[in-house]
Amino acid sequence: MNKLTLIFLLIFLSCSDGTNNGTDEKEPPRELRSEVIVENNVFKVSYNEFLEQANWIEYEVRQITKACDRSGMNWYTEATVHTSDEADYRNNEWDRAHLAPAGAFTDSCENLYQTFSFLNCTLQLDVLNQGEWAQLESQVRSWANQYGTLDVRIELAFSSTSLVLQTGATVPDGYYKFITFPDGSERCFFFENLPTTMNWDEYEITCN
Repeated sequence: MNKLTLIFLLIFLSCSDGTNNGTDEKEPPRELRSEVIVENNVFKVSYNEFLEQANWIEYEVRQITKACDRSGMNWYTEATVHTSDEADYRNNEWDRAHLAPAGAFTDSCENLYQTFSFLNCTLQLDVLNQGEWAQLESQVRSWANQYGTLDVRIELAFSSTSLVLQTGATVPDGYYKFITFPDGSERCFFFENLPTTMNWDEYEITCN
């Protein structure tokens, strides 16, 4: 081995220290968080990355004039929060259900689009989402038109026996919905994540 070959070999060995400094190096897995607070101009949410569902969400329902249609809008994930995704809702009975409802934010396309974040999506039984849950959402919009802006908070209920899908997301056991009117009065509801057997107003509970 001549001197020049030896120099090149030493340079090669010094650069090959077992680490990958190229652009294809993967980031180490990020530690999951039980609560990530995200706030935008539509909602404020506490998100649980372990469950891949919200802990709770808060938003306002206002009297609005519709200016945008949801046609063509699709659900999207967030780069900075580990959420559920399309795989969790594929070929099963769980709807991609809005927590902050799309129908309350059609006053602009920007607002409406933000409701399609997976931060705002929950694994809700299809017949509940399309039934009494939707009926209550419609009623809340009617109350906002009648009384003024309402504050809404939804808390998701989980337990040690909550269903965990093979794709990783946890299905909520149920949903608390707390509605505060402009005069400070409240109406509160609880829906189990099951087929409904009563009208929406029969799911009202005592607020505390």
